[in-house]
Amino acid sequence: MGQQQLLLIVLGVVVIGIAIVVGLSIATSSAQNANRDGIISDMNTMANFAHKHYRTPTRMGGGGNTFTGWTIPFGIDTTDNGTFSATVVAQTVTLIGIGNEIGNDGSSKVKATAIVTSAGIIVTINN
Repeated sequence: MGQQQLLLIVLGVVVIGIAIVVGLSIATSSAQNANRDGIISDMNTMANFAHKHYRTPTRMGGGGNTFTGWTIPFGIDTTDNGTFSATVVAQTVTLIGIGNEIGNDGSSKVKATAIVTSAGIIVTINN
């Protein structure tokens, strides 16, 4: 009877250990996905600001059908989701967002890139 109880205790400890590892894995994956979604949401907001600049005539302080002169508005270049940078040329804006969570590769942070054109935005998830 003692050996059977000891075996059940060991089996219970193993099952609980596996459950803890699986739970941590799910929590980490959820945090990564939430961070990616937040970065993409922030970049969509920035893309809207860039489009507004693009469509505003130069006499009203806009780009007059170019992105030239646009910068990320103060206060949204760093958010709770991460930090952002922009490379601006006349007809495109390239936004890079680096998140706060470690990405899929286990060593670098979550990263996404968005290319904004007059027609829309294309987002690529890098990690």
